[in-house]
Amino acid sequence: MPVPKVILYYVFAPLPDPDAIRLWQRTLCEALNLRGRILISDQGINATLGGELDALKRYLRVTKEHLPFRQLDAKWSEGSGLDADNASLDFPRLSVKVRDEIVSFGAPGELQVDADGVVGGGRRVTPEGLHRLAETRDDLVFFDGRNRFEAGIGRFRDAVVPDVAHTREFVEALDSGAYDHLKDRPVVTYCTGGIRCEVLSSLMVSRGFQEVYQLEGGVARYGEAYGDDGLWEGSLYVFDGRGSLAFSDHSAVIGRCAICGAATSRMRNCADPSCREQLVVCETCDVAACAIHAR
Repeated sequence: MPVPKVILYYVFAPLPDPDAIRLWQRTLCEALNLRGRILISDQGINATLGGELDALKRYLRVTKEHLPFRQLDAKWSEGSGLDADNASLDFPRLSVKVRDEIVSFGAPGELQVDADGVVGGGRRVTPEGLHRLAETRDDLVFFDGRNRFEAGIGRFRDAVVPDVAHTREFVEALDSGAYDHLKDRPVVTYCTGGIRCEVLSSLMVSRGFQEVYQLEGGVARYGEAYGDDGLWEGSLYVFDGRGSLAFSDHSAVIGRCAICGAATSRMRNCADPSCREQLVVCETCDVAACAIHAR
């Protein structure tokens, strides 16, 4: 029986012809019956794809043949299932688009990229290195590089979680001075798969933060290494039909239903098109969630 999987990866590298990459990637994904989202710019590629295991392996093998993508690091997770055509149930369709940014901070002019990736970013730290850092630096700060609703169901212990609803709000939050008191402390930025914290760390460095680290591979890679037996608490929010990932059978449930306060890791989109929010909502309160949130 075909095995459903989901891959997540990104590569920062100069791409002279993003539209040619778009056409190639769409054709490749369609041939392999893959669904998901791929964003491409002149600074790189950002992709989340779901499908059958062998198809995803073939996709990665072909994609890595393109020189700028030869070192891409894919994070793997279990998919929910496949439909009758062996297409992923976690994604409704395939979307391959060219954008100004492959992650939307709203600051494409600030980011500098060369053949080695982002220029002037934070120091990379592996999951193992993160533990060594935490053991030796009692002033270490975890800085969440995701939107606030994602932290509602999972985050690093005692992390700073900026009150941002969209990634584009990080620049304003940093420029507001709200986090200037952290500029002389060691700060580890983290996010789902590594891309947002890679950009965020460069924005922080350029604004005078003295000792900035970025968690290599993001929470996804950390979960592979330590599961729920390390510094992470809760579930990882993911932007597909699964909603969230638990790293083990003993994941802490730290989310609280926005309606009744019950413990839950369940996320849902607000049904009101004008609110564009994600809500932590238990199954019992699901129906009432959007009506109460809109008040």
